[in-house]
Amino acid sequence: MSASVLYMSMSLDGYIAGPNDEPGNPGGDGFMRLHEWFSTPDGELGRPSGPAGELYDEWDSTGAVLAGRHTVEQVDHWNGNHHGVPIFVPSHRPPGPSVANYPLVTYVTDGIASAMAQAKAAAGERDVMVHGAYTAQRALAAGVLDELQIHQIPVLFGRGRRLFDVLPAQIELGIVRVVDTPAATHIRYRVRR
Repeated sequence: MSASVLYMSMSLDGYIAGPNDEPGNPGGDGFMRLHEWFSTPDGELGRPSGPAGELYDEWDSTGAVLAGRHTVEQVDHWNGNHHGVPIFVPSHRPPGPSVANYPLVTYVTDGIASAMAQAKAAAGERDVMVHGAYTAQRALAAGVLDELQIHQIPVLFGRGRRLFDVLPAQIELGIVRVVDTPAATHIRYRVRR
């Protein structure tokens, strides 16, 4: 059965983006440090070897993406191609003009629950990859986020954009799996309902 899964690399102190996160500096200062865990032996971003590579394969096998507007606009919707699957963007405003060039990108204006339902329908039996702090918080509040895959990076940012700055209530999680690699500890949680 399809699950909605937040995939997020995060500093030990809870930051998913560094300071100065803006269109000219997507992810902010130091952002790439959070993604070094999926580097190849020559230092390029890509499928790593070992257990981290298996996690990368899992991420790359998702059937749809649900991402927040801030996230997709920072990267121009991944040029319309996030590993070849449909991309759904919950938003109360119409998309910018570049989206017309990206047939896999759909803006959903009737709420996060509708966006998630459309993403799950598009994903079929595969999982839905969720991106974006604000979108994750909204999905948790609406009860439509099933799991969190957090790649905990051994670094303290001290400032930037936190993953869970604002939540409407306490949310209980159950640990599904922990994979420890030299570059990160990868913890998968299930949202308890």
